[in-house]
Amino acid sequence: MLDRIRASIPALPPAEQRVARLLMADPRSFATLPVAELADRSHVSKPTVVRFCRSIGYDGLADFKLKLAGSVNEGVPFVHRAVDDDDKAGDIVVKVIDNAVAAMLRYRNAAAGQSVERAIAALAEAGRGGHRIEFYGVGNSGIVAQDAQHKFFRLGVCSAAVSDGHVQVMSATMLKPGDCAVIISNTGRSRDLLDVVGIARRKGATVIAITASGSALAHEVPHGGPHILLAADHPEDADRYSPMVSRLLHLLIIDILTTGVALRLGSASLRPMLQEIKKNLRLKRYAAPEHGPGGRAQDGEVDSSSATP
Repeated sequence: MLDRIRASIPALPPAEQRVARLLMADPRSFATLPVAELADRSHVSKPTVVRFCRSIGYDGLADFKLKLAGSVNEGVPFVHRAVDDDDKAGDIVVKVIDNAVAAMLRYRNAAAGQSVERAIAALAEAGRGGHRIEFYGVGNSGIVAQDAQHKFFRLGVCSAAVSDGHVQVMSATMLKPGDCAVIISNTGRSRDLLDVVGIARRKGATVIAITASGSALAHEVPHGGPHILLAADHPEDADRYSPMVSRLLHLLIIDILTTGVALRLGSASLRPMLQEIKKNLRLKRYAAPEHGPGGRAQDGEVDSSSATP
């Protein structure tokens, strides 16, 4: 949480930067002091303290201090436990799972609820209005974009996943006001994706970036504008390791957005469609096999239970 705030300081107005510097100097005290004391120590007005909290993506001072207290007091100590050459399988299981769980809990404590709410509202509005929602990613992030498209099209939303650089440029060029361009990138340095952001902004589409807070992509999505940054920060070194924790965080954020949009669109229209999809998918399965002793399928039969969508 503090890393993300530190990266946001240059984009803040001077008065809010003073509040940020007070925060970074003593986060524990900031989480407990009343607003009048915070304003006095920062040499700003009390509304400026509240504006600072909103500028970095929180609902207000109370919401910010609650998340801050959870981060610096309870905390989830995140130690990136890199595997060693002589690790046994059991060691690998523990280290990989510990890294994933710690990253998700850390994101839970640091997630900016206001930014998530704005992203859900923009995507739901695009879905209701029949506008396009395009998911852009390259490499590993392209696979996350495909997962996002799979989840959103089941909600009856016009969506697509684009991972080829040339097709991304063409797709972004066809965006219109009311459309959403969701840019997914671990490093936030991909030239293709940065090009897409520029085109999408010029075409009037809403840009939602899922990336590290201090990345070049994050700086293309300024705080307080119509576009939205969903920061996913982690200590994983993408230059040395294949992205794993970042991919899980990005998939988690997509699940949060999907759930929020589904709730906004309402169950009255979604439920009958999803039930019909399930019904039609059953026709694609093999008939349930008769099981022999011990519940195992007889020779020559196919048990399709594991193929359930």
